[in-house]
Amino acid sequence: MIIDAARLTALSDALIEAGALSVDVADAHAGTQGETPLFGEPGRAPETAFGLNRVIALFAPDADWSASLQRAMTAAGLPIAPEYKISEVEEQDWVRLTQSQFEPIRASTRLWIVPSWHASPDPAAINIVLDPGLAFGTGSHPTTRLCLDWLDRNMSPGCSVLDYGCGSGILAIAAAKLGATRVRGVDIDEQAVLSSRYNAQRNCVDAEFFNADDAPPEPADVVLANILSNPLKVLAPLLATLTLPGGRLVLSGILPLQAADVAEAYRAWFDIESPVTDDGWVRLSGTRLD
Repeated sequence: MIIDAARLTALSDALIEAGALSVDVADAHAGTQGETPLFGEPGRAPETAFGLNRVIALFAPDADWSASLQRAMTAAGLPIAPEYKISEVEEQDWVRLTQSQFEPIRASTRLWIVPSWHASPDPAAINIVLDPGLAFGTGSHPTTRLCLDWLDRNMSPGCSVLDYGCGSGILAIAAAKLGATRVRGVDIDEQAVLSSRYNAQRNCVDAEFFNADDAPPEPADVVLANILSNPLKVLAPLLATLTLPGGRLVLSGILPLQAADVAEAYRAWFDIESPVTDDGWVRLSGTRLD
């Protein structure tokens, strides 16, 4: 059903009270130009609610969902039920179904990303064991592939690496497996920091991960930032100070129309190279000026 933001909380609470097993809320305009982002990027105030919301309530098979919906509408002070549709959710092995969606991924010439329930297609390759989780970065997204490809092609063994916005830790782990000797990751999300530490331990690599507020301001030979264009522009002065003179910077999470603005934000400190694209996303890289 579709409902406006003013009545959303009351209806969601009422549905749970009326017997719904769960309530899911999403932007009614998701996937269109009218989609509303509900996250706060640096330099941009976050939205607090979708204008129109798609509400999905899950009921047990034997529940009287019609009566429950009516009770919820009354409790929420909504005299007329919004338009809705009913569909049956078949019983499935959700763990097996989820696992079937994630196969080993060849991320670059030497790197494979392998879920723990699969054997590696190439045991001689550099394999990263990584399962999908709450933090971004499974190797399937073009922005991650672009960074992994750069590491495979350009990273020198023995260098120091900083992954700013580490997510699952995939880039830091890849850097360590490719020979980096001082690897750190930073994120504003505590869950990402925990996931990165877990994944690094699972892959037997030596890497440190910090919350952004606690990260030591130590510069590195290679700085990676796979985030989004707006925070990348805001972070330009900071990432410049975190890159050693002559060091390399790799930026991803950028759409083609955003690439010129992001590049311009870094030109005061970096010699920016030509952009590289993959499936509608752009990677920028550059060398820190002395």
